[in-house]
Amino acid sequence: MQKFGIPDKKKIRVILDTDAKNEVDDQFAVVQALLSESFDMRGIVAAHFGAEKSAHSMQDSFDEIKKILSLMEIDALVFHGAEHELKDEKTPIESEGARLIIEEAMKDDDRPLYVASLGAITDIASALLLKPEIAQKNLTVIWIGGRDWPSGGWEYNLKNDVVAANVVFKSAVPLWQVPRNVYRMLSVSFAELQTRVHPHGKIGAYLAENVFSFNNAEVSRPAEYRILGDSPAVGLMLYPDCGEWEYKPAPEFDKNLHYVHNGLHRPIRVYKNIDPRFILEDLYAKLALFSEETKKCDTM
Repeated sequence: MQKFGIPDKKKIRVILDTDAKNEVDDQFAVVQALLSESFDMRGIVAAHFGAEKSAHSMQDSFDEIKKILSLMEIDALVFHGAEHELKDEKTPIESEGARLIIEEAMKDDDRPLYVASLGAITDIASALLLKPEIAQKNLTVIWIGGRDWPSGGWEYNLKNDVVAANVVFKSAVPLWQVPRNVYRMLSVSFAELQTRVHPHGKIGAYLAENVFSFNNAEVSRPAEYRILGDSPAVGLMLYPDCGEWEYKPAPEFDKNLHYVHNGLHRPIRVYKNIDPRFILEDLYAKLALFSEETKKCDTM
């Protein structure tokens, strides 16, 4: 099948910041981003996911990213992020990931830079604290996190570093937020995974089987579906209007993780819904094309 290339000048620069070993949805977003021709992947940053599940969660994420790349036989730069949450709103955590964000944001490159946070937003907050002027560069931050508007409340990515979320929300950086009620719109059935993902090479089998085993490990988890809550970030980088959104003054977060709407900060883009069909069909098609190309290379 003919492959349609995209000129470099039309590509967007992308950095993924992902707590890849937290559950089983980040992996889908990472794979889809790696297979997106319009993305110039500048690096993948391993994010922590607190200490409840692991004493070394950032390194777990790093190792999971490396496993995905190995299964796909793709080379991509992987960076260590912060090992834990910020202690206050003035003290950044030095990491390879934070420095990567700064380096890319400060480059003399006309192409836009998107940094997508699929977990705790620690590394982006640290980059902003280390070099506040990156907020004025050609940079957009996308965050999968925060509870439903307008009240807010407990949400996993937010609770893993609410201090960092306050740093980013109070900053001047352009921000697109995908809150919990929106990212939970992207669900897949086990039958979909079995027919549209599993057949496509080592990575397809890994993605699907990872979900099956994760869900079946505990009775409380869904029996026949999974929410791929991080994939909307990839969909929005591909197609920013892949969902309805509104500009709203950025809130702050209180100690109970509720929004504080004080009107003190710049507007941010808050998504109200997303288009699961666009995102999932794009993923399925890219997996099929990648699998076909891989088989072709193996027979040469």
